[in-house]
This record gives sequence, C-alpha cells and structure tokens, in this order.
Amino acid sequence: MNILEKEKKLIALEKQIDSLGNANSVKKLKAEIDNFKQNEMTKLSAWDRVLLARHQARPKAKEFINYLSPNFIELHGDRLYRDDPSIIGGIGTIDGNVFTIIAQQKGATTEDNIKRNFAMPHPEGYRKALRLMQQAEKFKRPILTLIDTPGAYPGIGAEERGQGQAIAQNLMEMSKLTVPIITVIIGEGGSGGALAIGFANKMLMLENAIFSILSPEGYASILWKDVTKAPQAAEAMKLTAYDLKDFQIIDEIIKEPPGGAHFDKEKVFIDTKVAILDTYNKLKKLTGIELYYQRNTKTRNYGFLQRFNYDNLGGIKNDIHKDFRDR
Repeated sequence: MNILEKEKKLIALEKQIDSLGNANSVKKLKAEIDNFKQNEMTKLSAWDRVLLARHQARPKAKEFINYLSPNFIELHGDRLYRDDPSIIGGIGTIDGNVFTIIAQQKGATTEDNIKRNFAMPHPEGYRKALRLMQQAEKFKRPILTLIDTPGAYPGIGAEERGQGQAIAQNLMEMSKLTVPIITVIIGEGGSGGALAIGFANKMLMLENAIFSILSPEGYASILWKDVTKAPQAAEAMKLTAYDLKDFQIIDEIIKEPPGGAHFDKEKVFIDTKVAILDTYNKLKKLTGIELYYQRNTKTRNYGFLQRFNYDNLGGIKNDIHKDFRDR
C-alpha cells in the first residue's frame, strides 16, 4: 500500500467521525486515526516521498512566499524575450530582512498549471532569475530560492533559445556572487532545471521533497526500458532528503507532519521560516569573499564524505582572501 492509498484510508476514517453520535465511539475512532497516522503515514519508501513531492495539495511556492514575505513585490521579464510565469521573482522582507526571492511555481489547477508550464522553466525564466540575482549582488541583498520543478522545459522552442546555455550561465554567475544564497527544496528538484537556481551556500529540504538528476520514470526507462519500475528506480537513485543529508548534498531537513506537508501547511511554513532565518543569521557573519569561497568549495566537495568546514580553517582565511583578489 503506497502513501496515496494510505491517505485515502485516513480520509475515509476521518469522514466516519461525523456519522458517529456516541462520544466514546468518536474518542475511540480519533485514537485509531492518530495511531494510523503515527504508525502508517510515517513509514515511507522513496517512491512514497516522490508521490508526496508531486501531491496536488502540496503547498506551492507562492503559498510559501505569501507566508514568508507578505509584502513581496514581484518583478517580471528577462529583458531579452518575455516573462516566464513558471519562475516567480522579486523582492520582499522576512522579519525585517530584505531578500531577493526566486521560486519555481506549480499551478493549483489544470489551467494554472498550463499557464505555469507545470513549473518547467524556459530559458527566459532562468535569465529572469539571473537578472534578479545580479541585482541582489549590486544592492547586497541575500538571495532565497525555492525549488519545485520536474526539470527545465525540453521543448524545441526552449532549446532554440538556448536552454542549456541559460542553465550553465546561471551556475557560472551564481558561483561568483558574494551575497548569501539559501535554497529550499519544497517539492520536486529535477535535474539542471532545479540546480540552475540551487547553487547555494546552504541547501535546506522539506522532509518529503526529492532532488535528483532526472525523474524515477526516466531513470527506469533508460536503465530497464520499463517505466513501471519507477518505484525501484526511486530507491536506487537516493533522491530523498535523508539520503541527500547522508551524502552531505543538503544541509538541513525541515520536518513535515505525518502524511505530508499538505496536512498542516501552516506548521510547515513556520518551520521553514525558522530554518531560513537561522541559516541567514549564520551566513551574514561571513564576508562576501568568504561566502563566495564557502559556496564553491561546498559544491566541489559533493561526493566526499568529509564536508568542508569553513569555520575550522583558521589562518587559511587570509589565503582565501588573497586567492579571491588574484582572480
């Protein structure tokens, strides 16, 4: 039984509460529901987490932004071609701290999903993101990015307008920035489409989000020529938050309620905000040069068991500053 089937059973149990008139029966059923949540909704396979990351009711980037920064001002366009609705970007404050916020937005309805291109950005989306990041660098604003995409859009038009080059340009330019960059993976983190706004000093991840080089279905079709083996592929890909924390790809896991973030969105928003501010308060103590060096060294260390620890460098900091000036 996968997590969606368990969710259907939970909803059916909850509906029974209204039909019970006896207080003792209600109390007994609520206890059964709580027990089911703790014992069944928390036993998740990698494929369960894939299903939760894609859940239609899962909170979208705009919901996070509305909670984190109610005064958020959206900015549009890449100044080259058009505005890409699959990426939201702008300026807002989080508890008095001004951030440039960039996010990939899935739609809440089919019509909205078509408008947002199912959160699969075109090149102009990434160029809009880069424009805003360069603006943040100019005005010394920290950058917050929210990742939730199956991947960059692979259409002919996107390729004609330089999809691969746009992603590569983002990675190169983000590597040079001297302001704090914090990334939160809130749902799907697919391939270069996610990484193009995820070259960060610190990467946070919701407990049931995923981050991988491609979809489990794509992996299964390439490796086994059988898309039905996607659940098996999900296990092999090590795409869950816990796998990635063990591999030191991400820095922190933000817990979700049993059954997924959609069961208690407000708590997830609160915990995400706390994690972001805690991370920012640590990063803002570093100079721009130190942030640059920390971000690049952290990324280059992917795959090594020993995580680079800037705080323990001691006297090497002077060499870092000299190296930066020499560049």
